[in-house]
Amino acid sequence: MNAHVFVDETKERGLLVAAAVVLPADLAAARRTIRDLILPGQRRIHFHKERDDRRRQIVAAVVTLSAYAVIFDAKRHRDPRAAREACLIELVEHAAKIGAGRLVLERDDSTLQADQRLLFEQVRKSGISGTLRYNHLRAHEECLLAIPDALAWCWAKGGRWKTSVQRIVSESRQV
Repeated sequence: MNAHVFVDETKERGLLVAAAVVLPADLAAARRTIRDLILPGQRRIHFHKERDDRRRQIVAAVVTLSAYAVIFDAKRHRDPRAAREACLIELVEHAAKIGAGRLVLERDDSTLQADQRLLFEQVRKSGISGTLRYNHLRAHEECLLAIPDALAWCWAKGGRWKTSVQRIVSESRQV
């Protein structure tokens, strides 16, 4: 399948990681859709900082994309490091299961080294070190990171926001 998986998180009420899966044939159209949403003067979409009317506009566009998402919910973990590790382990297992070719995580310098060590180990353990590439990029370097950014925020917020993205979320896992 060689899907591309774009990953972001929210730590608002415990760690929640969103992974948006886009097939290679759909990447160009998805990027075009997201780039069209970036306002003049913006480098990227940062869902947390958007007004509600903009959030609704972004969600309306995101749910029309040829993509699906998986939510990894680690709220039950008290230790933030253990929560992150649990999410990344599940994320690599999911990437292996769907035959993903690329994993793109939004770069967080505070977790970068630990992430790289864990990903290296998990990718090797899963037997996909020759087929899965992974990168940590800034959101302005890969516009499709806006998808999991929006999904994670909406899912964590709950209520009508969670309902608005449910049709693109194929699965929610407690980790």
